[in-house]
Amino acid sequence: MGFKSQYIWMNGKLVRYHDATLHFLTPGLHYGVGVFEGIRCYSTKHGPAVFRLKEHMYRLMASAAVLGWRELLFTVEELTEGVKQVVAANGFADCYIRPLIYLAEGGWNLTIDGGKPHVGIAVWKWEAFLGKEALERGVRASTSSFTRHHVNATMTKAKISGNYVNSVLAKSESVRLGFDEAILLDTHGHVAECTGENLFLVRGRKLYTTPSAEVLEGITRDTLIDLALDLGYPIVEQPVSRDQLYIADEVFVCGTAAEVIGLREIDFRKIGSGVSGPITCRIQQAFSDSVRGRHRLSKEWLTYVPPVETEAQVLPLTPDSVERADLS
Repeated sequence: MGFKSQYIWMNGKLVRYHDATLHFLTPGLHYGVGVFEGIRCYSTKHGPAVFRLKEHMYRLMASAAVLGWRELLFTVEELTEGVKQVVAANGFADCYIRPLIYLAEGGWNLTIDGGKPHVGIAVWKWEAFLGKEALERGVRASTSSFTRHHVNATMTKAKISGNYVNSVLAKSESVRLGFDEAILLDTHGHVAECTGENLFLVRGRKLYTTPSAEVLEGITRDTLIDLALDLGYPIVEQPVSRDQLYIADEVFVCGTAAEVIGLREIDFRKIGSGVSGPITCRIQQAFSDSVRGRHRLSKEWLTYVPPVETEAQVLPLTPDSVERADLS
């Protein structure tokens, strides 16, 4: 997987890839004080289109508010334009987009008000997060020995950089044990989510998913709920036990990076027929249609990226030239 591109958007300016650097003593790097989003842009017959960009940008701002920032250098609208600008400047059609707001210029006293928030937006080509065969075959997962965050220990509704150490611990353990992904339980022993994906299980024609109180409210999760209802599948949100996964007809996970992937095996137990099941495949197809502009809901979910002249767009803004976005 290569992360290279030509340009990265840094504090309102397009800079060359190799110039997008941080000082070693950036406090956000040391303490994990930052919030981010994972977004995808897809090639469609009308050109590159970012999937659910508005929802991702509002969640980014919500994460910043949860972390405690009271104001930012840029508004939602300016960050949205920044996303479109960096996608167009790099000439990508299909790509992954990573906005990051991080603590800089102070904050060594462990207070959010002791430094300043800086912002970057990177894009790169990233296709099969869990491998090329995962879409058809599904992947193998294990229940992690690590527990998902307690809701009052670290905020589960925010994509806070430091929160993902929990995911790194869990996934590293599972991969070293020979699995592809980890399933984390919550502090009550119920199924929470995977390291970067929400989880659904199928029993009969009903889809079950875990309550949102203790997990990240995934935008792909929200998308699949709409698509499943459109296909006629009822959705039940309720606590899920570990053994309910074992006896499910199908289990699948979803996220911006992973998209929609079936779990063919959990803790050495075959799920269903041992491959991605028929309902999983229907959901996968509906999702693919929606991100490529072929679904009736695509119109409200896609933001198209107009082409730009790159050189004319370099250094269009500086932090001093824009009003701070009030998060109070």
